[in-house]
Amino acid sequence: MSLQQAPPSRVFVELVPWTDRGRENNLVSGGETLSALRRPLSSAQAQTSSREVHVSGTAEVSASPDRAQVAVRVSSTKEAAAEAKKSVCRRLDYITQTLQQQGVQSENVTVTKDFKRVESAYHMEAEVCITFTEFGKMQNICNFLVEKLDSSVVISQPQFYHTSGSVENLRRQACLVAVENAWRKAQGVCNLVGQTLGKPLLIKEEETKEWEGQTDDHQSPRLSSSPTVQQKIKSATIHAASRVFVTFEVKGKEKKKKHI
Repeated sequence: MSLQQAPPSRVFVELVPWTDRGRENNLVSGGETLSALRRPLSSAQAQTSSREVHVSGTAEVSASPDRAQVAVRVSSTKEAAAEAKKSVCRRLDYITQTLQQQGVQSENVTVTKDFKRVESAYHMEAEVCITFTEFGKMQNICNFLVEKLDSSVVISQPQFYHTSGSVENLRRQACLVAVENAWRKAQGVCNLVGQTLGKPLLIKEEETKEWEGQTDDHQSPRLSSSPTVQQKIKSATIHAASRVFVTFEVKGKEKKKKHI
């Protein structure tokens, strides 16, 4: 730093970080080295470099199941093998045609057949496993088949579940929302004290939790023997929670430098 000549009553000093170069060029005023500036300069530098705000953020998100599977079973027992096959295949064709007409894709339908002899008769059984992504359509189709087919056709209760991709997306969403909540909190703090929030310096996910089921399970024991579709969906709903710790840089308002 270069020397400046100034009247004895007015000394202007520019505070700069204390470096090796600063030690080599000590500031001199009136022939005396201002070594006392060394510690304040180091302190000022530390304060400038450590202006941070530390906040935590939490979030809880949930996702209903995105798939449901229903099994439709058709069976027939006849003395003649051809009659047993004919009885099952006739109703099986009706089921598959109904699914096609309702827009169910063939890749979501699996058909298995089992044919065996029972004592002096022949027994044939077929099962149609249907995967649905639209639960309203599932209910309409099941109700229609119950109405149109006889008691030899058995339709299982829907089994709701999540695809692996949807669960992973839920975990990711919980973390992102927690970080966003932390950012909003830090933004509010900086606005309150008249500072400007800077970039994040550290983001750490400290805790994650996942659980399945509805939060009002205490209301369900009375209906547990025959839960409704909506109760089944709530029971299969997955919840995810995340808690993060974030350190943000804090930028002070820029001050205009005074010039002589």
